[in-house]
Amino acid sequence: MAKTVAIINQKGGVGKTTTAVNLSAAVGALGKKTLICDVDPQGNTTSGYGVQKRSVKASAYDVLIRGVPIAEAILPTRFQNVDILPSDINLAGAEVEMIALEHRESRLKTALARVWEQYEYIFLDCPPSLGLITINALCAGDTFLVPIQCEYYALEGLAQLMTTVRQIKRLYNPHIALEGVLLTMYDGRLNLTNQVVDEVKKFFPKKVYSTTIPRNVRLSEAPSFGEPVMYYDKNSKGALAYAAFAEEFLKKQR
Repeated sequence: MAKTVAIINQKGGVGKTTTAVNLSAAVGALGKKTLICDVDPQGNTTSGYGVQKRSVKASAYDVLIRGVPIAEAILPTRFQNVDILPSDINLAGAEVEMIALEHRESRLKTALARVWEQYEYIFLDCPPSLGLITINALCAGDTFLVPIQCEYYALEGLAQLMTTVRQIKRLYNPHIALEGVLLTMYDGRLNLTNQVVDEVKKFFPKKVYSTTIPRNVRLSEAPSFGEPVMYYDKNSKGALAYAAFAEEFLKKQR
């Protein structure tokens, strides 16, 4: 049965989608059958995997709102061992539509249950908010992974995130646990970076990955070519960092 990991941070611009795309690709390249679910209305993971959103016949929206079987929406990618549940613009209004639906907090979990046996890992790229879609991801997840930018505002909102997780744990998913915290846009030469790292380690003792993700031009370029960075430039600092992170991630699973 697949392990399901929600990748969340309600602050935008922290490398959440970059992590979703590149971690799933690197885990797939290490031989693990992987599903990446794009449940962010912006759909950047979908385009980051080279999927044309306009050509998608069924998306995460159709699965969550219309009850379309998830197997009908999942697409194979051209990258090793990775399938994708794509997003499209319709997802932007999904949270309003969800309010009227029964079991609105567990619709994603119910959908994913039909394909759990087909994958080893399922990653959920969540929107930068703590709305109903993110709540669905936390209800469906075994764990959640938090990318944090090494900048001044990094810890803003994390208390609210953890409060939301505690509520989900109490009401819907008692087993959800913190997978780990990934430091992104890392530059060890800066005093500010080291201060942020110290604060994050105080906030999440023993949960911060030793691998860090540097600022890297190739990481920024890869999505415009519709490729994870390891396929775009496997020798770039970004590709090597995510390869190392995938190794560390899988090692902790053992």
